Amino acid sequence: MQDNAVEWLDFAKELAVKAGEMIVAARAESTFVRDYKMDHELVTTTDIAVDQYICSSILARYPLHCILSEESSPSLDLASVGNSTPVWVIDPIDGTVNFAHGHHHVAVSIGLYIGNERVLGVVNAPFLEECFWAIKGEGAYCNEERLAVSGAKERRNALVATGFPYQKDALLPILERVSRILHHCQDVRRNGSAALDLCWVAAGRLDAYFESVKPWDMAAGTLIAEEAGAQVGRYLQPSDSWPVVVNGEGLLVSTPGLFDAMLSLTYLEK
Repeated sequence: MQDNAVEWLDFAKELAVKAGEMIVAARAESTFVRDYKMDHELVTTTDIAVDQYICSSILARYPLHCILSEESSPSLDLASVGNSTPVWVIDPIDGTVNFAHGHHHVAVSIGLYIGNERVLGVVNAPFLEECFWAIKGEGAYCNEERLAVSGAKERRNALVATGFPYQKDALLPILERVSRILHHCQDVRRNGSAALDLCWVAAGRLDAYFESVKPWDMAAGTLIAEEAGAQVGRYLQPSDSWPVVVNGEGLLVSTPGLFDAMLSLTYLEK
């Protein structure tokens, strides 16, 4: 599989870079239109165009592979996918609100897994000119520079990232966790892109990250963080049906020396 993984990675990086160029051009030319799905979650015509480009390119090259994409195939029946079938997990724009409001914390996220194993991840941040990537067992990189987590061990000095759900009735538990972390850690960041937050843990710019997210938000970034030395776990027992390898419910990623402390802060007694 290793030879295939290198080929798949090169292809994923090509897709992510081209998709990034599409995103930058769309904002520069103001050619995108805003809309909302499920009445509250922002989506733009650029999300759709980038999704169509990535997914059509994958299927043209690998017609037997499967795709789980936020925009075009979020309900793919993963239970029916064989353990030997590669599954691409796509978020065409992670940070759509940031994109629409002129912020730079925006990324294309492309992950691939087979069975219960994350194989590769690519997260391209076009406005920051940074492409993060990893193959399982081969380390993590930003552009061509190898990444390593910060090594932080003291929670009082920890910089922690999270995000807030679109469903406002789900805010109370996350606010309680944020309050606890603010009382015990250095500070909290809410950057608006889970994929990039995970990569920033990998790069040592953040010491920990926690949030409940969808597979397309975390499939690539989690592997990148893990390959940079982060510990990956969860502070909630999953209640949805996603496979564990792409289940982002209660996701907790941090430097190994902080993991237990972060787990104690994010775990809430019922």
